[in-house]
Amino acid sequence: MYEGKKVIVVMPAYKAALTLEKTYKEIPHDWVDEVILVDDHSPDNTVEVAKQIGIQHVIRHDKNKGYGGNQKTCYTKALELQGDIVIMLHPDYQYTPLLLKAMISIIGNGLYPVVFASRILGKGALKGGMPIYKYIANRILTLYQNILIGQKLSEYHTGYRAFSREALEAVSFQDCDDDFIFDNQMVLQLFWKNFEVGEVTCPTKYFEEASSINFKRSSIYGFGVLWYSLRYRLAKMGWTWDLMGK
Repeated sequence: MYEGKKVIVVMPAYKAALTLEKTYKEIPHDWVDEVILVDDHSPDNTVEVAKQIGIQHVIRHDKNKGYGGNQKTCYTKALELQGDIVIMLHPDYQYTPLLLKAMISIIGNGLYPVVFASRILGKGALKGGMPIYKYIANRILTLYQNILIGQKLSEYHTGYRAFSREALEAVSFQDCDDDFIFDNQMVLQLFWKNFEVGEVTCPTKYFEEASSINFKRSSIYGFGVLWYSLRYRLAKMGWTWDLMGK
């Protein structure tokens, strides 16, 4: 518990057997009440490793549901367990669990209802080995999004995110896509509902075992970001479209 609030870490996993234990051991368990791991039908022994190291809640999809589909299961379970602060931490050790205390305290003390760990603040992305084409694409997409959405985030594309219970319950995450565009649709809904997003500087690591999407899927994601950001802008101008409409 933190300030009387139940803290839950959710870990959307796919082929994370080699990095899961190292990630889990760095979680500040004196601050975190429960950990949920959702395995998206990995071909390796991620589930077995998760159970061996003592993760309380291990869920395995009977088929691959995608990155967004995995998060839907994560957040549904976290709300079912009455989590007040819910943080998504990737089990591939790309993001350091040592930032959890900072993110928890920001929400727990009522400063922001949502916190993103930004790889861009402090130049953490390039120092950590982010491919230059991904860095450039990240900066261009973020600029485009800030202009259309009317915000000023340093990064929209981090996978390290913390939510208050109120924020999670306010958005229709089950209506979001099952692929990577899920993250962008979530943040658009949060801004639509007038939730503010705080940011903390996050070092990151790019290495062989860390998860990454290929160029084709990155391109599909990028076009999706452009499309949904434009939809958001048009909706703000009075269009009657469903914001999450496909």
